[in-house]
Amino acid sequence: MKIVRQAARYEETIKKSRFIGEARPCQTERQALQFIQELHVLHPAASHIVYAYRILEPDGLICRFHDAGEPGGTAGKPIFHHLEGKRLINAALAIIRYFGGVKLGAGGLTRAYGGIARLTLEQAELAEYIEYAELRFTLDYAKMQAFEYHLKKLDGQIVAQDFADKIRLTVKLPRANSGELNNFLED
Repeated sequence: MKIVRQAARYEETIKKSRFIGEARPCQTERQALQFIQELHVLHPAASHIVYAYRILEPDGLICRFHDAGEPGGTAGKPIFHHLEGKRLINAALAIIRYFGGVKLGAGGLTRAYGGIARLTLEQAELAEYIEYAELRFTLDYAKMQAFEYHLKKLDGQIVAQDFADKIRLTVKLPRANSGELNNFLED
């Protein structure tokens, strides 16, 4: 799976209609809906603001798309197919259309929205999705330096620490590396 690392934008005119594609990383469905709402505020005169998103939440993958008044299946679905095809999660992709007076027909709309979605995602910086785990440990002071060194090698970081008779730590690291950190502590 992949994520959109930074927001991307692409604009093109097709048969007198102006299409503006916007891709943005979103961690929650709420963020995706806020992004869509922002576009409605920024483009109040737009004919259509079509969108799709895929968000990985603790309960599972949330997938939505909306045609925004375009004929059913001609706008939101082609955008969604590009998100799905690139295996993107935690991303929203919207296309704003200012109608130029020339009707494109169902096939033309599908090609236009699909093409703008593809070109917008080509502008985006994509990265592999890394699932993180948050773990808690209690250590002796003598093990702290070696623990920090090993944690850094595993791309982890300390997010909270409490110093008392022993050190209590909360760390965050890629889930795939959590077993190796546990093995280090058992040795």
